[in-house]
Amino acid sequence: MDIFVEDRAHEAFLVPMLQRIAREENLVVSPRVRSARGGHGRAIAELKLYQQVVERGTPGFVPPDLLLAGIDGNCSTFAKAKKAIEGATHAPFSDRLVVASPDPHVECWYVADPESFKGVVGHRPTIAKKKCARNYYKNALANAVRKAGHPATLGGIEFAPELVERMDLYRAGKNERSLKAFVDDLRGKLRTLTQGT
Repeated sequence: MDIFVEDRAHEAFLVPMLQRIAREENLVVSPRVRSARGGHGRAIAELKLYQQVVERGTPGFVPPDLLLAGIDGNCSTFAKAKKAIEGATHAPFSDRLVVASPDPHVECWYVADPESFKGVVGHRPTIAKKKCARNYYKNALANAVRKAGHPATLGGIEFAPELVERMDLYRAGKNERSLKAFVDDLRGKLRTLTQGT
């Protein structure tokens, strides 16, 4: 599975989530992060370029079983971010596409299940419902890590593998609809792979 995301926080969360859901579906996946730097615009541009490279048959680039692309909703809605990614994707990639569009920012997915967050980090994050301030969730994540007595060396994303593993996806999905939409889409696409084998 090839992955295109806007930054390191997306990569740190989505790779273990992909591995967890695949494991739950009795699949082994090999994620290849093709782009994880430079923000929203660069992720889309790299996704477009990647499709051209694969279609040309460039050595080392083969069509993936699944293609994961993730950009923040940025207070616009996850549906609009998803539409932007889908608009940049064409056949034969569009039927293999799984979109991750956290609304408003990926850090809200890190704290989507406050109970498991507390179990992993040691402090329950304080989150107001649906804040749109640019760094609200990023700061809330880092503050919760610091209040638990840890240095927030990477702003809290260093806990991503453990958070994803312990997360109650039902509870998290109730708190963050965009996370539920992603998990449901990913699970559905992975199931089509098992049915095709």
